[in-house]
Amino acid sequence: MQVNRDTLMVGLGLLLICLGAMVSIDLPWKGGGIPITGQSLAVLVVGFVLGRKRGLLVIAIYLIAGLAGLPVFAKGASGIDTLLGGSGGFLYGFLVGGYVCGALQENGFGDSFAEGLIVMATGTALILICGIAQLTYLYGLEKALEYGFWPFWPGAIVKIILGAVIVYYIPKDQYLGPPDL
Repeated sequence: MQVNRDTLMVGLGLLLICLGAMVSIDLPWKGGGIPITGQSLAVLVVGFVLGRKRGLLVIAIYLIAGLAGLPVFAKGASGIDTLLGGSGGFLYGFLVGGYVCGALQENGFGDSFAEGLIVMATGTALILICGIAQLTYLYGLEKALEYGFWPFWPGAIVKIILGAVIVYYIPKDQYLGPPDL
């Protein structure tokens, strides 16, 4: 059986996101641990490198796997409760952020390190906006910012820089760009 490059890259992208979810650092924040994970970094890099359609496919498969009960989200979480709870908006935001990063790459944006920073910052901002929106719906804006933004922004800056470094050093001929789907 022969596996084509697209299938291999989609599988590797999914593996990278799942591994990113396993990287988790709990921040002590007002009596509760708030995890900072490698998920968002992996999602944005995968979206950028695979392009908007393939990246979106990988992220969608990841979310469906978690919805189906596979423990692929941060700290081994899964299921509908995770998607409807406080983490859900961030998870949905992966679709938006990954897609936009892929679309920017396909349109020639991200060739320089500075452009990579802009792409990663844009994707991160979209993920945070989606996450804060759901938290606002569930708990109000004050609590959403308290638990969904303030603890995350220092780590987000580190991940933006790391993501820009990663995509800058991946050879451009390895990007998949628009699929023939």
